[in-house]
Amino acid sequence: MTISLNELLISILYISLIVLVIILIILGIRLIKTLRKVDDVINDVNVKIDKFNGIFDIIDKTADFASLVSDKVINGISTFINALFKKKKGNDEDE
Repeated sequence: MTISLNELLISILYISLIVLVIILIILGIRLIKTLRKVDDVINDVNVKIDKFNGIFDIIDKTADFASLVSDKVINGISTFINALFKKKKGNDEDE
């Protein structure tokens, strides 16, 4: 009825492996639950960002229109100033 040292070590090893497998299964289940929660949060953030995309598109189009208008105004002013200086130089040379 004596248990040899070899059998005792193998029994301890098997018990340790069973405990380790049980712990890994529990950690895996918790990890899956956590990943589901993270996925839900990411989906909520994506929905909220999609709601703001329309507002950002409107702001972007407004800024582009304002830039276009200011470019045309500045171009018109510079053309007018250039025309004034060309007329003055032309008049001075004719005299």
